[in-house]
Amino acid sequence: MMFTWTHIAAALCIVSGLVYAIYRRPAAHKRTPAIAAKNDEKASTSPPDPDPYLDFDMETAHTRNHIYVNKTLRFPYFQTMAHQPMHINDWIEIDKDYKWYLDQKAKVIKEKGKIVIDSLPENDDACAELLETLVDYLPKRYPTLFDAIGTVGIHNKVTGERFEDITGKSGVDALMVVSRLVQDDFLMGRAREDGHVYFVGGLIAFPGFYLLSNYIGKPLEVVHREIPYFNEKILMSVERTLKKFKATEPFERTSWTMVDDRNLFWHNMVTTQKMSDSVHPKDMWMRMDHQTFRKLPRSNGIAFGVHVMLKRLEDLVETPLVPALLAKIHLEGDKALMEYKLDAAYKDRMLPYLQELTKRQLDLGLISESDLDKVTDFRALVKDGRVPNPQTTLSKPTETEEGMVDMV
Repeated sequence: MMFTWTHIAAALCIVSGLVYAIYRRPAAHKRTPAIAAKNDEKASTSPPDPDPYLDFDMETAHTRNHIYVNKTLRFPYFQTMAHQPMHINDWIEIDKDYKWYLDQKAKVIKEKGKIVIDSLPENDDACAELLETLVDYLPKRYPTLFDAIGTVGIHNKVTGERFEDITGKSGVDALMVVSRLVQDDFLMGRAREDGHVYFVGGLIAFPGFYLLSNYIGKPLEVVHREIPYFNEKILMSVERTLKKFKATEPFERTSWTMVDDRNLFWHNMVTTQKMSDSVHPKDMWMRMDHQTFRKLPRSNGIAFGVHVMLKRLEDLVETPLVPALLAKIHLEGDKALMEYKLDAAYKDRMLPYLQELTKRQLDLGLISESDLDKVTDFRALVKDGRVPNPQTTLSKPTETEEGMVDMV
């Protein structure tokens, strides 16, 4: 449900220039010929190294607020890629719920096995390359959380786990190590000789609405048949882009949907087709999937990263105009797309609460009545570049969840 693309090819012609502009950095010192040759070879096949996040604080860490970053919420609401070039710093985001995610992921893998983690033989080397890329990236981006062990190992200082030598790990073995390093899931793709892109493996512990076991070995066209407008309008351009984009041109997007629980593997509403009666609208969650796209240069595999982020609906009171925009999308958005998001399961209970949040924003002076005529301009209300980013932790139960325990 969460993987949708559109109009991606239309912007691809400028991606290379944009990415170059984002990544360009001055040389720190004079390069010797040997170092220069090695660096030039890497630069031609991969993005540059990330900047070290030296003052990272796990206790307070947040991801970027993807409501603002990636045009996640927009109106008119129609099927669109809403993608942008990705700075390498933003490939892997870590927040205060890091250990909760890793614990939940381990639980799902243990219970579900091949349903959530698998790899076809043609994808095994891409899994190895993905792991190698992460082992290189993480100590550079998060030096307070990870130590490199030589050139072939990594020490996760948060969990205490040490992976002394990843040499020879591929396929599922490599993905198992990946599951102990980052909050992200990864769906793996590959272009085959018939010209189509197939899903050939991955680690998808937090799909919410679909299963890796139903995707593996199938082309984009089959997987996306149920997504409104995808195959008839954008399939060809999406496949063309995924085959042609370069390892030096990573990009990102963020999709969204509404859910009524924190079960990232499989949400309640998928099964019941309705919102639980015991859930107060304030304890609903906006599920945002940060989707990253990287081409792996050695294997030519495609790594679709998916970092699931949940923002509690009550948190939106601190994001001016966003409750009003979300209401407008549900009232006036494309009917087929909103039905695909299961809006009938929750809309009637959510909309009055969004109106309440908007009134609170008016009372607090966060917005004015005139602002309500231009809800799509909510980013213009950001002051001093400080994007509001409240985030209820996932490691503790919400008020609704505590009440459900009490009833039991």
